[in-house]
Amino acid sequence: MTELEHVLDVMPHRYPFLLLDRVLEVEGDTIRAVKNVTMNEPWVTGHFPGRPVMPGVLLVEAMAQAGGYLIGLREDDREHKLIMFTGIDNCRFRRSVVPGDVVMLEVVVAARKRNFVKIRGRALVDGEVACEADLMSVVTAR
Repeated sequence: MTELEHVLDVMPHRYPFLLLDRVLEVEGDTIRAVKNVTMNEPWVTGHFPGRPVMPGVLLVEAMAQAGGYLIGLREDDREHKLIMFTGIDNCRFRRSVVPGDVVMLEVVVAARKRNFVKIRGRALVDGEVACEADLMSVVTAR
């Protein structure tokens, strides 16, 4: 199974909404993954014409997907479960992300109580923080 096939096996998302291009490392409660931002993305023509900037909500979603992948790896019977994104705290956008950027997603599980999970995420470009947030999710039946 290729790396991408493994991501597709764990994640329910599909193109154009799958925002993980590559998982670099999973160690304990931490994941490092990559989102390559290209000119072929559906949002490029409209956000903003002539000066494309990746929507902040998609950066947050990319962090949530990286966290969902990490959580999903550890779930028994994961094909019958969904990790649903339920909340955002302390979200800050620090710099724009544009086509050609490689976004490094760094996510750590900060807390888990039963089916509720809190993660801390950062999206970095060239070592600079583009976005950071605390995200909450719930593990539920599909």
